[in-house]
Amino acid sequence: MMIIKTPFRISFFGGGTDFPDYYREYGGCVLSTTIDKYCYLSMRHLPPFFEFKSLISYSKTERFDDPSQVRHPLVRAALEFLPVERIHIAYDADLPACAGLGSSSAFAVGLLQGLHTLRNEPYDRMTLAKEAIHLERHLCKEAGGVQDQLAAAFGGLNHMQFSDQGFDVAPLEISQERKLLLQNNLLLMFTGFTRFSGVVAKAQQNNISATLSQLHEMKAYVGAAEEILESGDIDEFGRLLDRTWKLKRTLSDQISTDTIDRIYQRAMDCGALGGKILGAGGGGFMLLYVPQEKQQFLMRQMEEFSFVPFSFEQDGTKILYEGSDI
Repeated sequence: MMIIKTPFRISFFGGGTDFPDYYREYGGCVLSTTIDKYCYLSMRHLPPFFEFKSLISYSKTERFDDPSQVRHPLVRAALEFLPVERIHIAYDADLPACAGLGSSSAFAVGLLQGLHTLRNEPYDRMTLAKEAIHLERHLCKEAGGVQDQLAAAFGGLNHMQFSDQGFDVAPLEISQERKLLLQNNLLLMFTGFTRFSGVVAKAQQNNISATLSQLHEMKAYVGAAEEILESGDIDEFGRLLDRTWKLKRTLSDQISTDTIDRIYQRAMDCGALGGKILGAGGGGFMLLYVPQEKQQFLMRQMEEFSFVPFSFEQDGTKILYEGSDI
């Protein structure tokens, strides 16, 4: 039996340039970090004492004899890609799915790590990320980019690059003091509603040719943000988030809504310098840059929303426990 812990992520800048239709021609880059909020998978070989061969538990429970019978698309694709006989998989998470934190990709990366381990196969982090991309984007045909899988596999505060030659993940070389300064000025707020990212991502993907100038500018913000983190006025990071959010809203009419716009403006009126809806858009979590001295006031004024404390993490997906099956 094993327990696998895979982190969720926050993407700051460059989202959208990790879509294949963009990066294969222009090259893309993203600045993102994983956080100490996780999905957990327990996996083991199921003893041969049941009427069914395999079992998966998530928001539903599925008992099955063959992977083709599985309704969960990622699990079905993963078990057809890496077959394991008589398996029991159980899923849990710190935060809700479909909320902009890369939960689907974290699940895919953790699932693949567990399957490789049960099959006694070697793997590395890039293998896990690329296989998770293959599961989500090709086998399950879900629209979206490639940054989430890389973030979940590698962990940390990273500069990621994408091109038709492949991917590169490089930890951002800034002091721990600067990382803490950034972390302490960020708030993670749940809007109260979720969405299926594939629908929003599909609309954005279809608009790439019409939004090239915005995507080019958003890509340029990655380098600007990294310069700020290295030596600049840290509050400029928040103002840059505001600019990238205004650009992101123009990539598709499904990224924001009147409700999201009102929530964001309230936050800005209460002291935020910038922010954005995380992930594809349409709902889920909103990241806000709020100087520490203004955070308590903002949270009091917006007390109907849930604020989730978090810290940056750097481990990426990992096996917490591995032992003998009963």
